[in-house]
Amino acid sequence: MPVTPTAKIWMDGHLVDWDDARIHVLSHTLHYGCGVFEGIRAYATADGPAIFRLSDHIGRLLRSAKIFLLDVPFSEEELISATVEVVRASGLDACYIRPLVYLGYGEMGLNPLPAPVQVSIACWPWGAYLGEEGTTSGVRMKISSWQRHDPNAMPPAAKGTGMYINSSMAKVEALKAGYDEAILLSPQGYVSECTGENLFVYRRGRLMTPPASAGALEGITQASVAEIAADLGEPVVEANLLRSDLYTADEAFLSGTAAEIVPISSVDDRPIGDGSPGPLTRQIQRTYLDAVHGRLEGYKDWLHHVR
Repeated sequence: MPVTPTAKIWMDGHLVDWDDARIHVLSHTLHYGCGVFEGIRAYATADGPAIFRLSDHIGRLLRSAKIFLLDVPFSEEELISATVEVVRASGLDACYIRPLVYLGYGEMGLNPLPAPVQVSIACWPWGAYLGEEGTTSGVRMKISSWQRHDPNAMPPAAKGTGMYINSSMAKVEALKAGYDEAILLSPQGYVSECTGENLFVYRRGRLMTPPASAGALEGITQASVAEIAADLGEPVVEANLLRSDLYTADEAFLSGTAAEIVPISSVDDRPIGDGSPGPLTRQIQRTYLDAVHGRLEGYKDWLHHVR
């Protein structure tokens, strides 16, 4: 999806014009992929733009940085304020926000420790990540031939930049085969996650999601779904799932800050249920969208208002 430029990008404590947000070609992260990032959304509400679970996202960004020994030169409070500043400067009522911690220019070679740690935050308009049709009717999924990272090879608990080559390979494989999205399995053969989303399965009266031990990133939208589901009387259970559990599910859906809540219509050409979004999926999807737009009092603590 093309990126529409906005007015300003925050870089290392300063707002700069979009076209002036540049880095050197010898920046360490460009060569070796050592960096961390977040994807955050701001939504239009009756009280102006509001950022979804901002402190949770920034907290995860800093935890990811800690895993990679990246000493971020800004506090959580400073990064929260900077994110609000970027959204306010954009003038947008709704947008996607990308904080990035990366290693800049100054040192080359595999040792990242001497390289300067830098931070940028950008935002731009972004619609439905998997398309409006997918959000409404469901997406076709494929089990990828590419595995999710082994935790002793790459730490899947971190949202690391270079690690997403794994997701990109799985995504391209799925698209070229005629599917909308891919599902990655862990090295042990359990369902892990999708290329950029967590996954939920409703089967035999249980709503389940893969645990972090299967290589799934601990999702912020995933946690939000668990809260909504509990309020609806359907508590989420973390459980190891096999691909056959997907084939025989009554309902299944994706969750992610970019994707939001997206029903799964089929996996490897096996329809989920009757192939259309199920009632629980629809109820969770409606509740989530009402919550992020500030229409539900019980979830207003998820929103950080910009104005």
